[in-house]
Amino acid sequence: MLFAVLRDVDLTKRVLEATLDSPNGRRSLSRLARTCRTFCEPALNVLWRELDSFAPLAGLFPNLMKKAHKPSHSDQVKAPGKDDWDTFNKYNERVRRITYDERSNAIVASIFPMLAENRPQEYILPFLEELTWRVQTPTGLNYCEMFLNPTLQTFNLEIAVRLPQLDSIIQNLSKHTRLTTFSFISPTTLPESFTNLLHNQNLLEKVVLVAPGALSPNIGRWLASLEHLTQLQLDLSGRGEIAVEGFFDELIARSGYSSPSSVASSDDELDFSAIRRSTLKLTGDLPPKKVFHQLRRLQLTGEAANIAVFLRNITSPLTHMDFAIEDPPDKADWQDLCALICERFGDSLLSLRIVATSSSRFADLMRSTPRGEPASNRLSLEYLTSLPNLVRFEIDLPESIIFTSADLARLAQSAPRLELLKLCPLARFPADSNAPKITFDDLAVLLQYCRNIHTVSAVFNAKPIQEEILKMRQVSSNSLLRLNVGHSWISDPLQVAISLSHIAPRLETLKWFQEKTRQGYIQTNSKNWQSLSDFLPHFQNIRLVERGFASASPKLPRREKVDKCVGVTTSYVDRSIDAQPFTVNSSVQAAPQMMDRAVEVGPTVFSVSVDATPVMSCASVDATTTTQEQGVDTADILTPEEPPLTPAPRQEQILLGRIHPLALSYIFNTFSLFYRIFFIYPFAIPSRILHFATSPFRTPSQGRRLPTKLPHNGSTQHPGQNGVAHNGTKAMKNGDIVPLNPVRQ
Repeated sequence: MLFAVLRDVDLTKRVLEATLDSPNGRRSLSRLARTCRTFCEPALNVLWRELDSFAPLAGLFPNLMKKAHKPSHSDQVKAPGKDDWDTFNKYNERVRRITYDERSNAIVASIFPMLAENRPQEYILPFLEELTWRVQTPTGLNYCEMFLNPTLQTFNLEIAVRLPQLDSIIQNLSKHTRLTTFSFISPTTLPESFTNLLHNQNLLEKVVLVAPGALSPNIGRWLASLEHLTQLQLDLSGRGEIAVEGFFDELIARSGYSSPSSVASSDDELDFSAIRRSTLKLTGDLPPKKVFHQLRRLQLTGEAANIAVFLRNITSPLTHMDFAIEDPPDKADWQDLCALICERFGDSLLSLRIVATSSSRFADLMRSTPRGEPASNRLSLEYLTSLPNLVRFEIDLPESIIFTSADLARLAQSAPRLELLKLCPLARFPADSNAPKITFDDLAVLLQYCRNIHTVSAVFNAKPIQEEILKMRQVSSNSLLRLNVGHSWISDPLQVAISLSHIAPRLETLKWFQEKTRQGYIQTNSKNWQSLSDFLPHFQNIRLVERGFASASPKLPRREKVDKCVGVTTSYVDRSIDAQPFTVNSSVQAAPQMMDRAVEVGPTVFSVSVDATPVMSCASVDATTTTQEQGVDTADILTPEEPPLTPAPRQEQILLGRIHPLALSYIFNTFSLFYRIFFIYPFAIPSRILHFATSPFRTPSQGRRLPTKLPHNGSTQHPGQNGVAHNGTKAMKNGDIVPLNPVRQ
């Protein structure tokens, strides 16, 4: 058997884990590891897997502490050497979960900086998966940085006061790890940049935020963005319903008040979106938001009204609910909460646990101490309607402890698959006038409908069950194995043992309150339950034997056999049967369901424009014409012997010079044209005609010579003569007058 266990690794691990959970389990595992080499490694892995302090690790450095077995009262000697680290490395790789509590003073806090300075590797615990850090000083918070391994998956941080380096620690945590579980518990407000610091932690599956500011819209938007979030724990204590509703303000907008038509079109118009939203909330017509799709476990702390407001905004199918409410809850709020749970989450809910807040327990403790007996109130379960898949139902409240037979009957009808039931198992009823209301008759009704229930914890008024129920076989449950009666009352243990053996013939564990030093202990009840525990196994055996007899089939009496001979004659009879089948004509009209669908296809059109304006440049050219005027004078030379027939009028040569200004040139040319047409040509043409007409009658003069060449400047030269006329002047010889006729080239 031993070798079969060792060959199966999983079976060996389960056996060692069971040994660890037993009384003095750590001591047993330690002895087992030192006794057998075969069990040494598996036992050490289980023993060092989870540590509740750093004291065992500090004890591995004998040179660091004078007294290794009491590291909290020791003094530092010297830094750990290589041999010390070799011993430490044999155990540090086995640690998966560890807790550090600064207030416990389990170790001297000054060893952390020495370990950080002399560590041979970056991370002291390289395979650490879960770290719980409870501190109240800035120095203690800084020590956790050397345990932020990349393998870390769960980080639980609890701080008592506001620490200045909290932002840097969270930023370093988000930089080096990829967590699946993050817990932050503190009486101080969350940092303003909390969501920005944890922006990279998108693999979170469980988030616990118990601190002021956890209900801000910014936190709600960040939690809703976590795609893998399956478990959420929030604290709603001390907050109003408006603050709880504000947690969902920045999430996905709901239809009906966020549409464009509901938004004001101008600044002068009123925005009715908030009014419409409030109206829909009051009427219950507001559609829920599609947020927290993967959320399955929800744990809330606060008043029942706030919890109901929070649940109205959750649409995911929750399977586990854990509520810590203020006790006693308001009757109307408790009724609304029960109705909401059954209506919204009845089909998916598997576990429902309702406990009291710490403030309610403290108030109950302070109230019950001077009087000696606690207060009691009625908590009705009749508001539960339908929980078909509920498996676990627990209620543990200090004041609302009274349950009746109607509550158990309603629970039996609402949750037929119930397996575990706890109804305030630690409640006390010391006064005779305030006895427990539920009995074993009510338990028999519960067992009749809940055939899978195996654990029941409640306070009963243990009386023998009624005779009618004792005769019913249906109330007997083979699944009930554990029964915890707490401070239950009992007066006749023999009769109660007979009744209990009928309804729970296979009961294995029976517990009741036996601590004599605790308040509420009643010696008579404890003795009677002890007597019942002694009687019960015998009655159970009798029940099982009797039922075995009843279930066995009865034996038939043996019959005597006799040999007899019987003559058999076969007779034949001809018979006919009309076997005409019965036919039925049936027709099925199969008309296909037609659906018209239109698809609008629009081509994508792009508008492109091209600037084709030509590039133009301006250039100027000076095209002013240059004119030049020249004049030529022609005159006939007359000899003295031949006087001129007609004296020519004196004319003066007009020389036109070059005028540079363009305007004056145009004016001068125009004037010159008019002058030639109207003055020169009229006078020049008649004189020439007259000259040609009189030329036959004139006698040519002797010794007269015409000028052979006219000078270019208009002057006339006569060779052999001293009189020369220049520029329109007259050449006089022997008293002759020579006319000058201007000629223009």
